[in-house]
Amino acid sequence: MLCLMVLASCMKDDELWERRPVQHDPASEGVFIINEGNFGYENASLSWYDIEAGEVYNDVFYNANAIPLGDVALSMEVHGGLGYIVLNGSGKVYVIDVNSFALKGKITGLTSPRYIHFVDDSKAYVTDLYARAVAIVDPALLQVTGSVDVNNHDPHFYQHPTEQMVQYGKYVFTNCWSYDNKVLVIDSEADVVADSVEVPLQPQSMVLDRYDNLWVLTDGGFEGNPYGHEEPALVRIDAEGLAIGKVFGFSLDDLPSELRINGSGDTLYFLNRHVYRHAVISDHDPEIFIESPYGAQVNGGYYGLGVDPVRSDVYVADAVDHVQRGVVYRFSAGGVALDTLRTGINPGNFCFRPPP
Repeated sequence: MLCLMVLASCMKDDELWERRPVQHDPASEGVFIINEGNFGYENASLSWYDIEAGEVYNDVFYNANAIPLGDVALSMEVHGGLGYIVLNGSGKVYVIDVNSFALKGKITGLTSPRYIHFVDDSKAYVTDLYARAVAIVDPALLQVTGSVDVNNHDPHFYQHPTEQMVQYGKYVFTNCWSYDNKVLVIDSEADVVADSVEVPLQPQSMVLDRYDNLWVLTDGGFEGNPYGHEEPALVRIDAEGLAIGKVFGFSLDDLPSELRINGSGDTLYFLNRHVYRHAVISDHDPEIFIESPYGAQVNGGYYGLGVDPVRSDVYVADAVDHVQRGVVYRFSAGGVALDTLRTGINPGNFCFRPPP
Protein backbone atom coordinates (compact mmCIF):
# COMPACT_ATOMS: atom_id res chain seq x y z
CA MET A 1 0.00 0.00 0.00
CA LEU A 2 2.83 2.40 0.85
CA CYS A 3 4.52 1.72 -2.52
CA LEU A 4 1.24 2.36 -4.34
CA MET A 5 0.82 5.67 -2.51
CA VAL A 6 4.36 6.74 -3.42
CA LEU A 7 3.82 5.71 -7.05
CA ALA A 8 0.56 7.64 -7.24
CA SER A 9 2.27 10.69 -5.77
CA CYS A 10 5.05 10.48 -8.35
CA MET A 11 2.55 10.15 -11.17
CA LYS A 12 0.68 13.21 -9.92
CA ASP A 13 3.89 15.22 -9.83
CA ASP A 14 4.67 14.13 -13.40
CA GLU A 15 1.25 15.35 -14.49
CA LEU A 16 1.78 18.71 -12.80
CA TRP A 17 5.07 19.18 -14.65
CA GLU A 18 3.85 17.78 -17.97
CA ARG A 19 5.04 19.90 -20.88
CA ARG A 20 2.26 21.69 -22.75
CA PRO A 21 3.26 23.19 -26.13
CA VAL A 22 2.57 26.93 -26.30
CA GLN A 23 -0.16 27.76 -28.82
CA HIS A 24 -0.08 31.49 -29.49
CA ASP A 25 0.14 34.03 -32.30
CA PRO A 26 3.86 34.91 -32.67
CA ALA A 27 2.93 38.05 -34.66
CA SER A 28 0.99 39.61 -31.79
CA GLU A 29 2.11 42.50 -29.62
CA GLY A 30 2.77 41.52 -26.06
CA VAL A 31 4.73 41.69 -22.85
CA PHE A 32 6.87 39.18 -20.99
CA ILE A 33 6.18 38.97 -17.26
CA ILE A 34 9.25 37.86 -15.33
CA ASN A 35 8.21 35.86 -12.26
CA GLU A 36 11.06 35.71 -9.75
CA GLY A 37 9.81 32.70 -7.81
CA ASN A 38 11.31 32.10 -4.36
CA PHE A 39 15.03 32.19 -3.65
CA GLY A 40 16.50 28.71 -3.52
CA TYR A 41 13.38 26.97 -4.84
CA GLU A 42 14.19 27.01 -8.58
CA ASN A 43 10.58 28.04 -9.29
CA ALA A 44 11.10 31.14 -11.39
CA SER A 45 8.94 31.28 -14.51
CA LEU A 46 8.16 33.33 -17.59
CA SER A 47 4.68 34.46 -18.62
CA TRP A 48 3.61 35.93 -21.95
CA TYR A 49 0.65 38.31 -22.22
CA ASP A 50 -0.88 38.70 -25.68
CA ILE A 51 -2.16 42.28 -25.53
CA GLU A 52 -4.42 42.08 -28.58
CA ALA A 53 -6.05 38.80 -27.57
CA GLY A 54 -6.09 39.61 -23.85
CA GLU A 55 -4.66 36.17 -23.06
CA VAL A 56 -1.89 35.28 -20.61
CA TYR A 57 0.25 32.18 -21.11
CA ASN A 58 2.16 31.00 -18.06
CA ASP A 59 5.31 28.86 -17.88
CA VAL A 60 6.11 29.53 -21.54
CA PHE A 61 9.84 28.87 -21.06
CA TYR A 62 9.25 25.47 -19.47
CA ASN A 63 6.56 24.48 -21.96
CA ALA A 64 8.74 25.43 -24.92
CA ASN A 65 11.95 23.81 -23.66
CA ALA A 66 10.93 21.15 -21.09
CA ILE A 67 13.42 22.51 -18.54
CA PRO A 68 12.75 24.83 -15.56
CA LEU A 69 13.74 28.46 -15.90
CA GLY A 70 15.85 28.47 -12.73
CA ASP A 71 16.33 30.41 -9.51
CA VAL A 72 15.17 34.04 -9.21
CA ALA A 73 14.46 35.43 -12.67
CA LEU A 74 15.19 39.10 -12.05
CA SER A 75 15.06 40.93 -15.39
CA MET A 76 14.86 40.57 -19.15
CA GLU A 77 15.85 42.54 -22.25
CA VAL A 78 15.03 42.03 -25.93
CA HIS A 79 17.76 42.65 -28.50
CA GLY A 80 18.00 41.52 -32.10
CA GLY A 81 14.97 39.24 -31.92
CA LEU A 82 16.28 37.44 -28.84
CA GLY A 83 15.22 37.66 -25.22
CA TYR A 84 17.90 37.69 -22.51
CA ILE A 85 16.55 36.49 -19.14
CA VAL A 86 18.83 37.26 -16.18
CA LEU A 87 18.70 34.56 -13.49
CA ASN A 88 20.17 36.05 -10.34
CA GLY A 89 20.13 32.93 -8.17
CA SER A 90 21.27 30.61 -10.94
CA GLY A 91 24.13 32.91 -11.97
CA LYS A 92 23.39 32.83 -15.70
CA VAL A 93 21.47 34.44 -18.54
CA TYR A 94 19.17 32.35 -20.73
CA VAL A 95 18.70 33.47 -24.33
CA ILE A 96 15.41 32.67 -26.07
CA ASP A 97 13.66 33.30 -29.36
CA VAL A 98 11.04 35.92 -28.48
CA ASN A 99 8.48 34.44 -30.88
CA SER A 100 8.72 30.71 -30.12
CA PHE A 101 10.23 31.00 -26.59
CA ALA A 102 12.74 28.32 -27.64
CA LEU A 103 16.10 28.31 -25.88
CA LYS A 104 18.93 29.55 -28.11
CA GLY A 105 21.81 29.62 -25.67
CA LYS A 106 23.04 30.84 -22.31
CA ILE A 107 25.68 33.07 -20.76
CA THR A 108 27.52 31.59 -17.78
CA GLY A 109 30.54 32.54 -15.67
CA LEU A 110 28.53 35.13 -13.71
CA THR A 111 28.40 35.48 -9.92
CA SER A 112 25.08 37.11 -9.03
CA PRO A 113 23.81 38.81 -12.22
CA ARG A 114 21.13 41.49 -12.01
CA TYR A 115 20.53 43.30 -15.34
CA ILE A 116 21.81 43.21 -18.91
CA HIS A 117 22.31 46.26 -21.13
CA PHE A 118 23.36 46.29 -24.78
CA VAL A 119 25.93 48.99 -25.42
CA ASP A 120 25.70 48.10 -29.13
CA ASP A 121 25.27 44.98 -31.26
CA SER A 122 28.73 43.69 -30.35
CA LYS A 123 28.89 44.39 -26.61
CA ALA A 124 26.67 44.06 -23.58
CA TYR A 125 27.15 44.74 -19.87
CA VAL A 126 25.80 42.55 -17.05
CA THR A 127 25.65 44.06 -13.57
CA ASP A 128 26.28 41.98 -10.47
CA LEU A 129 25.42 42.06 -6.78
CA TYR A 130 28.60 40.44 -5.46
CA ALA A 131 31.25 40.34 -8.20
CA ARG A 132 32.45 43.94 -7.64
CA ALA A 133 32.63 44.12 -11.41
CA VAL A 134 30.35 44.58 -14.40
CA ALA A 135 30.75 41.70 -16.84
CA ILE A 136 31.47 42.46 -20.50
CA VAL A 137 29.65 40.05 -22.82
CA ASP A 138 29.99 39.29 -26.52
CA PRO A 139 26.37 38.70 -27.69
CA ALA A 140 27.52 36.77 -30.77
CA LEU A 141 29.57 34.30 -28.74
CA LEU A 142 27.38 34.42 -25.61
CA GLN A 143 30.56 34.60 -23.59
CA VAL A 144 32.00 36.86 -20.91
CA THR A 145 35.02 38.53 -22.51
CA GLY A 146 36.10 40.88 -19.74
CA SER A 147 34.91 43.09 -16.91
CA VAL A 148 34.68 46.65 -15.65
CA ASP A 149 36.26 46.87 -12.19
CA VAL A 150 33.99 48.70 -9.72
CA ASN A 151 35.64 47.60 -6.46
CA ASN A 152 36.26 50.48 -4.05
CA HIS A 153 38.05 48.15 -1.58
CA ASP A 154 35.81 49.14 1.34
CA PRO A 155 36.40 46.40 3.96
CA HIS A 156 33.10 47.06 5.76
CA PHE A 157 30.59 46.87 2.92
CA TYR A 158 30.55 44.82 -0.27
CA GLN A 159 30.78 47.74 -2.68
CA HIS A 160 29.98 48.44 -5.35
CA PRO A 161 26.96 46.22 -6.08
CA THR A 162 25.66 47.27 -9.50
CA GLU A 163 22.03 47.21 -10.59
CA GLN A 164 20.14 48.88 -13.44
CA MET A 165 21.77 50.62 -16.40
CA VAL A 166 20.87 53.51 -18.70
CA GLN A 167 23.03 54.95 -21.46
CA TYR A 168 23.75 58.56 -22.36
CA GLY A 169 26.10 58.82 -25.34
CA LYS A 170 29.09 56.61 -24.63
CA TYR A 171 28.45 56.66 -20.89
CA VAL A 172 26.52 53.94 -19.08
CA PHE A 173 25.10 54.84 -15.67
CA THR A 174 24.55 52.13 -13.07
CA ASN A 175 23.08 52.52 -9.59
CA CYS A 176 24.70 50.84 -6.58
CA TRP A 177 21.83 49.89 -4.33
CA SER A 178 22.79 47.50 -1.53
CA TYR A 179 24.62 49.32 1.32
CA ASP A 180 25.77 52.04 -1.06
CA ASN A 181 25.06 55.61 -2.20
CA LYS A 182 26.69 55.88 -5.61
CA VAL A 183 25.68 56.05 -9.24
CA LEU A 184 28.69 55.01 -11.32
CA VAL A 185 29.47 56.43 -14.75
CA ILE A 186 31.11 53.86 -17.05
CA ASP A 187 32.97 54.90 -20.20
CA SER A 188 31.75 52.17 -22.57
CA GLU A 189 34.59 52.76 -25.03
CA ALA A 190 37.35 52.28 -22.44
CA ASP A 191 35.32 49.93 -20.19
CA VAL A 192 36.30 51.82 -17.04
CA VAL A 193 34.49 53.80 -14.34
CA ALA A 194 35.02 57.39 -15.44
CA ASP A 195 33.07 59.17 -12.68
CA SER A 196 30.42 58.75 -10.00
CA VAL A 197 27.62 60.72 -8.37
CA GLU A 198 26.85 60.55 -4.66
CA VAL A 199 23.12 60.34 -3.98
CA PRO A 200 21.01 59.65 -0.87
CA LEU A 201 21.26 56.16 0.63
CA GLN A 202 20.55 53.11 -1.48
CA PRO A 203 19.62 54.17 -5.03
CA GLN A 204 17.02 51.52 -5.86
CA SER A 205 16.13 52.29 -9.49
CA MET A 206 16.67 54.92 -12.19
CA VAL A 207 15.59 56.12 -15.65
CA LEU A 208 16.64 58.72 -18.24
CA ASP A 209 14.05 61.25 -19.43
CA ARG A 210 13.65 63.00 -22.79
CA TYR A 211 15.55 66.07 -21.55
CA ASP A 212 18.69 64.05 -20.69
CA ASN A 213 17.99 64.08 -16.98
CA LEU A 214 18.83 61.02 -14.95
CA TRP A 215 16.18 60.27 -12.30
CA VAL A 216 17.24 58.16 -9.31
CA LEU A 217 14.88 56.76 -6.68
CA THR A 218 16.48 55.90 -3.32
CA ASP A 219 14.93 53.84 -0.52
CA GLY A 220 16.95 55.31 2.36
CA GLY A 221 17.95 52.00 3.89
CA PHE A 222 16.10 50.58 6.90
CA GLU A 223 15.99 50.81 10.67
CA GLY A 224 19.07 49.14 12.10
CA ASN A 225 20.87 49.27 8.75
CA PRO A 226 24.63 49.39 9.50
CA TYR A 227 25.09 51.63 6.45
CA GLY A 228 22.50 54.13 7.70
CA HIS A 229 18.83 55.03 7.60
CA GLU A 230 17.43 58.25 6.17
CA GLU A 231 14.43 59.62 4.29
CA PRO A 232 14.08 58.18 0.76
CA ALA A 233 14.30 60.58 -2.17
CA LEU A 234 13.62 61.07 -5.86
CA VAL A 235 16.65 62.82 -7.36
CA ARG A 236 17.04 64.57 -10.73
CA ILE A 237 20.58 64.67 -12.14
CA ASP A 238 21.87 66.37 -15.26
CA ALA A 239 23.32 63.51 -17.31
CA GLU A 240 25.78 65.84 -19.05
CA GLY A 241 27.24 67.75 -16.11
CA LEU A 242 26.32 65.25 -13.34
CA ALA A 243 24.90 68.04 -11.17
CA ILE A 244 21.95 67.28 -8.88
CA GLY A 245 19.16 69.64 -9.88
CA LYS A 246 16.17 68.65 -7.77
CA VAL A 247 15.42 66.39 -4.80
CA PHE A 248 11.91 65.28 -3.81
CA GLY A 249 11.89 63.92 -0.27
CA PHE A 250 9.71 61.23 1.33
CA SER A 251 8.89 60.30 4.90
CA LEU A 252 11.25 58.06 6.83
CA ASP A 253 8.75 55.19 6.85
CA ASP A 254 8.08 55.34 3.09
CA LEU A 255 9.34 52.54 0.83
CA PRO A 256 9.51 53.90 -2.74
CA SER A 257 10.67 51.51 -5.45
CA GLU A 258 10.44 50.49 -9.12
CA LEU A 259 10.98 53.83 -10.87
CA ARG A 260 9.75 53.66 -14.49
CA ILE A 261 9.16 56.11 -17.35
CA ASN A 262 6.76 56.17 -20.29
CA GLY A 263 7.80 55.84 -23.94
CA SER A 264 7.81 59.59 -24.60
CA GLY A 265 10.12 60.12 -21.62
CA ASP A 266 8.01 62.79 -19.95
CA THR A 267 6.21 60.98 -17.12
CA LEU A 268 7.64 58.99 -14.21
CA TYR A 269 5.89 56.20 -12.31
CA PHE A 270 6.93 54.42 -9.14
CA LEU A 271 5.59 52.37 -6.23
CA ASN A 272 5.21 53.63 -2.69
CA ARG A 273 2.39 51.40 -1.44
CA HIS A 274 0.28 53.16 -4.09
CA VAL A 275 1.35 53.79 -7.70
CA TYR A 276 2.60 57.36 -8.08
CA ARG A 277 2.98 59.51 -11.19
CA HIS A 278 5.16 62.56 -11.80
CA ALA A 279 5.68 64.79 -14.85
CA VAL A 280 9.41 65.32 -15.36
CA ILE A 281 8.95 69.08 -15.86
CA SER A 282 6.93 69.50 -12.66
CA ASP A 283 8.31 70.97 -9.44
CA HIS A 284 5.30 69.69 -7.46
CA ASP A 285 5.43 66.52 -5.40
CA PRO A 286 4.50 63.26 -7.18
CA GLU A 287 0.77 62.41 -7.08
CA ILE A 288 -1.07 59.15 -6.45
CA PHE A 289 -2.05 57.59 -9.78
CA ILE A 290 -3.52 54.25 -8.65
CA GLU A 291 -4.51 53.63 -5.03
CA SER A 292 -3.47 50.41 -3.36
CA PRO A 293 -6.28 48.06 -2.26
CA TYR A 294 -4.32 47.27 0.90
CA GLY A 295 -4.95 48.98 4.21
CA ALA A 296 -2.99 51.99 5.41
CA GLN A 297 -0.91 49.92 7.83
CA VAL A 298 -0.02 47.30 5.22
CA ASN A 299 2.65 47.85 2.58
CA GLY A 300 0.72 45.43 0.40
CA GLY A 301 1.81 43.09 -2.31
CA TYR A 302 2.55 45.67 -5.00
CA TYR A 303 5.90 44.35 -6.10
CA GLY A 304 6.66 45.28 -9.71
CA LEU A 305 5.82 47.98 -12.20
CA GLY A 306 6.01 48.32 -15.97
CA VAL A 307 4.98 50.97 -18.50
CA ASP A 308 4.27 50.04 -22.11
CA PRO A 309 6.62 52.22 -24.24
CA VAL A 310 4.08 52.31 -27.11
CA ARG A 311 0.62 52.31 -25.54
CA SER A 312 1.66 53.89 -22.20
CA ASP A 313 -0.45 51.30 -20.36
CA VAL A 314 0.69 50.72 -16.78
CA TYR A 315 1.20 47.19 -15.43
CA VAL A 316 1.20 46.69 -11.66
CA ALA A 317 2.46 43.38 -10.28
CA ASP A 318 1.00 42.15 -6.99
CA ALA A 319 3.03 39.40 -5.28
CA VAL A 320 0.08 38.79 -2.88
CA ASP A 321 1.73 36.69 -0.13
CA HIS A 322 4.92 35.75 -2.07
CA VAL A 323 3.86 32.08 -1.96
CA GLN A 324 0.86 31.73 -4.22
CA ARG A 325 0.73 32.78 -7.86
CA GLY A 326 0.84 36.53 -8.32
CA VAL A 327 -1.52 38.93 -10.05
CA VAL A 328 -0.84 41.66 -12.61
CA TYR A 329 -3.23 44.57 -13.12
CA ARG A 330 -3.22 46.44 -16.41
CA PHE A 331 -4.34 50.10 -16.49
CA SER A 332 -4.63 52.63 -19.31
CA ALA A 333 -2.52 55.80 -19.34
CA GLY A 334 -5.55 57.49 -17.80
CA GLY A 335 -5.75 55.03 -14.92
CA VAL A 336 -8.70 52.98 -16.21
CA ALA A 337 -8.57 49.28 -15.26
CA LEU A 338 -8.23 47.17 -18.42
CA ASP A 339 -7.35 43.62 -17.37
CA THR A 340 -6.34 41.34 -14.51
CA LEU A 341 -3.83 38.54 -15.10
CA ARG A 342 -2.88 35.52 -13.00
CA THR A 343 0.84 34.85 -13.36
CA GLY A 344 3.64 32.92 -11.66
CA ILE A 345 5.08 33.41 -8.18
CA ASN A 346 6.43 36.91 -7.40
CA PRO A 347 5.92 38.74 -10.70
CA GLY A 348 8.61 41.40 -10.45
CA ASN A 349 9.50 42.78 -13.86
CA PHE A 350 8.21 43.34 -17.38
CA CYS A 351 9.75 43.24 -20.84
CA PHE A 352 7.74 44.66 -23.72
CA ARG A 353 8.06 43.17 -27.19
CA PRO A 354 6.65 44.97 -30.23
CA PRO A 355 5.14 42.81 -33.01
CA PRO A 356 7.85 41.28 -35.23
